[in-house]
Amino acid sequence: MPPAPARPQGGGRRRYGDREVLAAIIFVATSGCTWKQLPPSFGPSGPTAHRRFSEWSKAWVWAKLHRLVLDELGSRGQLDWSRCAIDSVNMRAMKRGT
Repeated sequence: MPPAPARPQGGGRRRYGDREVLAAIIFVATSGCTWKQLPPSFGPSGPTAHRRFSEWSKAWVWAKLHRLVLDELGSRGQLDWSRCAIDSVNMRAMKRGT
């Protein structure tokens, strides 16, 4: 995770923990609700969860997490590549003349 930005001393709310925010992001992604519909029981508000989602996206956290999960499953022998699909969105287009 990228380091939390330094905050000036003084008032304000505490920064929600990464686990709390991750749970909220996963809920939004899997339930189909909007950020504003995020239930208050998760802790962080919808805009807070969305802001952290954006920060993590810019820092490539999701790609790094995906790679870590694949590496862990691969080391355990739990990956089944026979059911793998390659999407052309992830392939770089050929330049003309090459």
